[in-house]
Amino acid sequence: MEQTRQPGLATRCVHAGQRPDPLTGAISPPIYQTSTFAFASLEQGAARFAGEEPGYIYTRLGNPTVAALEAKIADLEGGEAAVAFGSGMAAIAAVVTALVRAGDHVLFGNPIYGCTYDFLMDVMARFGVEATPVDPARPGQVERAIRPNTRLLLFETPANPTLRLADIRALSDLAHRHQITVVVDNTFMSPYLQRPLEHGADMVVHSATKFIGGHGDVVAGLAVGPAEVMARVRSTTLKNFGGILSPFDAWLLLRGLKTLAIRMERHSENALKVARYLEQHPLVMRVYYPGLESSPYHELARRQMDGFGGLLSFELMGGMEAGRTLLNHVRLCTVAVSLGDTDTLIQHPASMTHAVVPPEARAAAGISDGLVRLSVGLEDADDIIADLDQALAAVGRAQKR
Repeated sequence: MEQTRQPGLATRCVHAGQRPDPLTGAISPPIYQTSTFAFASLEQGAARFAGEEPGYIYTRLGNPTVAALEAKIADLEGGEAAVAFGSGMAAIAAVVTALVRAGDHVLFGNPIYGCTYDFLMDVMARFGVEATPVDPARPGQVERAIRPNTRLLLFETPANPTLRLADIRALSDLAHRHQITVVVDNTFMSPYLQRPLEHGADMVVHSATKFIGGHGDVVAGLAVGPAEVMARVRSTTLKNFGGILSPFDAWLLLRGLKTLAIRMERHSENALKVARYLEQHPLVMRVYYPGLESSPYHELARRQMDGFGGLLSFELMGGMEAGRTLLNHVRLCTVAVSLGDTDTLIQHPASMTHAVVPPEARAAAGISDGLVRLSVGLEDADDIIADLDQALAAVGRAQKR
């Protein structure tokens, strides 16, 4: 009997979760820019509110354009269901608060995005949830930090901004032996290059603002996981906190996902060229990029990723002053936070995205004052390299004065 062939990821980026509109034949999904939906009768409205009949009620509770996006990302990540949010932090906050309660303990990977760090260490602490940073690249350290009340392990791989990798399979197996839920932030990779659920993770979160949107024109978040858990997230923390995604922003993400495959391939190709250039530059002490053969994470990256991504970081000789000079002299690269844009973006984590993290915690996470993060865009790689070269020349001149 002939087996049904599973379409490839690039095909699913284009087609999963959406079909031509049955009313008009429109290939692009309609934007259902409405706050509420009419009921045919009181009985129908009551049945929908009771969960006895499928259908839409109010866009905070569900919307057809948003539902198409959720179906697509669930398919791409290989999960049962997905929920969309108004930002990546809304997704993280909703998932964490749905999974833990007062008295619980959370382990999180360090380094991690600065606002995630602040949310776990400050906001959740005010509600009786304790959080402990651990190095997810060292499973032994993670295991020693587990307590009887540990309920959640949350980490990024690659980590922001040092590009450290964590072995998703090893950490998931470890956590599951202790009945701990594993949530992986897959923002840096996108489902085209990495699918954590295939390696044992329970849930995936994204700042869809980044590579999933891909054009720097939308802020959004996504979470993917078991249908029962995602239904709980939808009916509690999404519904009650209200951090929803607008229908128009969902449509922008659906548009962005159609080109995810070719964008991620170009991001990865360009980033590897830039990383190899930086690795041989005399003013660069170290380059953090898993695609380099010199990276301690190169073999792990080859096992659990389908490409190396568009993010890299590098350590400059001269610390904070060198970083300031570099960023103030780039011309093509844009000094801006965020990542995954068509444009190459450059930023200084210690003074920007991770400024909220205490200096001692930054140091423990490997975020030095000389660390620069680069989100390599879709321009010609030679032009990106030429811009960095002239900016590094300015650093060299400044250091000779």
